[in-house]
Amino acid sequence: LFSLLGGVITDKLGRRRTTFIFDMISWSIPCLIWAFSQSFIYFLIAAIVNSVLKVTANSWGCLLVEDAEKENIVKIYTWVYISGLGAAFFAPIAGIFIGKFQLIPTVRALYFLGFIMMTAKFVILYIFSRETEHGKIRMEETRNISIFNMLKGYGKVIKNILCTPQTVFTLVIMLIMSIVSMVNSSFWSIIVTEKIHIRADTIGMFPFIRSLIMMIFFFTIIPKINVLRFKRPLVIGFISFILSQLILVITPKDGYIFLVISIFLEACSLSFINPLLDSMQVIMVDVKERARIIAVLYVIVLALSSPFGYIAGILSSWDRRLPFLMNIILLFVGTIIIIMSSFSKRKIKPEQ
Repeated sequence: LFSLLGGVITDKLGRRRTTFIFDMISWSIPCLIWAFSQSFIYFLIAAIVNSVLKVTANSWGCLLVEDAEKENIVKIYTWVYISGLGAAFFAPIAGIFIGKFQLIPTVRALYFLGFIMMTAKFVILYIFSRETEHGKIRMEETRNISIFNMLKGYGKVIKNILCTPQTVFTLVIMLIMSIVSMVNSSFWSIIVTEKIHIRADTIGMFPFIRSLIMMIFFFTIIPKINVLRFKRPLVIGFISFILSQLILVITPKDGYIFLVISIFLEACSLSFINPLLDSMQVIMVDVKERARIIAVLYVIVLALSSPFGYIAGILSSWDRRLPFLMNIILLFVGTIIIIMSSFSKRKIKPEQ
């Protein structure tokens, strides 16, 4: 629901104002609630309020790159990922404080610190950012149109998506990566501990290795990629991911070396795929309906990927390797689709 509303609200209020208002609602308020929680109901209320972040997922993306030169979009998203990975390196500090002050007081303090830092970020972003040119156009075009009437226009938006091959292509790649990421995040630790018998106290080492490798790739190779020439880097990314999953499936008991190789290949693939996919969501859609199209893409991906979590759970109960074999099949299908895609720089015709 919030994903669909996000497209409408982003057009109605503008990218900048929507981002500020709904960032404050979806992060500042929940962080305060979490910091002072006294029971489960507090966490439930905070989680419901936090779900409003689906609105800013749309508006922030538009605000970030809509006025950028097309050849710089991959670089922009690369720096976004670098920032996220850089933040992960501070995570061990929390462990130090937990050891000294115990879990609950530390987590409360972290939530309150999150409230202060994120609120400051939202205010600074609002002060120093400006509404995008297309955002101004959409605000003017929707000034006298009610939100209800704008919601009714989603039928036209869906037709627009289905009639635009490059947008359908982007949707398929988004769907595949959403399913694969969901399976990996949910079942990787299970196969690693129960099938490969890696000690639980060493698992934290592998995400650190993944982040470090991705950071290196983001600083070296990824900035050289042109989003309008996406086919080769996407194919490299998907093949690397397939190899990563294959090695994970065949990793023997206590196979630390195999697991490190798998993590290395996964990090390489995500370094290629993630910035490109985010950039494609901006470039390969109709600029006039960008906000609402992206909102619909998110909803479709969520709806179609959700059953695969249940399917993967059943497969995992049969054999811990089966969810990853499903990933391999999906990634192989994605690779074939990318290779067969006929989009060229001329055919894509990114909107100005």
